Parts: sequence; structure tokens; C-alpha cells
Amino acid sequence: MTHDPKLDDPALLAALSSPAFYVGALGSRKTHAKRRERLAEAGAGEDAFARIKGPVGLDISAVTPAEIAISILAEMTLTLRGGPKAKGEG
Repeated sequence: MTHDPKLDDPALLAALSSPAFYVGALGSRKTHAKRRERLAEAGAGEDAFARIKGPVGLDISAVTPAEIAISILAEMTLTLRGGPKAKGEG
């Protein structure tokens, strides 16, 4: 992510229209809420938006870039393997 909606939003819309098993977005809950509004205005429906994991990663209290990467990979693995529901999924 570039943290620029003019670049990030089109990339997310492209990912949402793909068969990707995981779509995640960095940012705070506040940033994610604003992203949701913009994507809705761009035509993304609830089903599409529900696919975005955001803020991305499992909550392991990650602080460093390495820890954040581990939390993202853990969430990707959970999604791929169909494990217990991750945050934001029902």
C-alpha cells in the first residue's frame, strides 16, 4: 500500500474482482472506515468489501515490521486453511 487512496483504491478494487483468496489493507480502523466509504462510492458492494482484511493481520500486538509481517502471514494462512474465523468475519 502507498497510503495514497488514488493509487490504493484502484488496486483494492482490482484485487476484489480477482479470485485472490486473501485481500488485506494496512492502516488503522479509522483509515479502513474511510476506505470503506470511498470504495462504496466507487461501486464496491458489501460482499466485495467484506473480503478485505483490515486492518490487516492477526492481533498479536505486533510493533516491528517483522512482527507485522508475521501477523499478516498468520492471517493469510488462517484464511487459506479455513481455520477459525478471523477478526471481521461474522
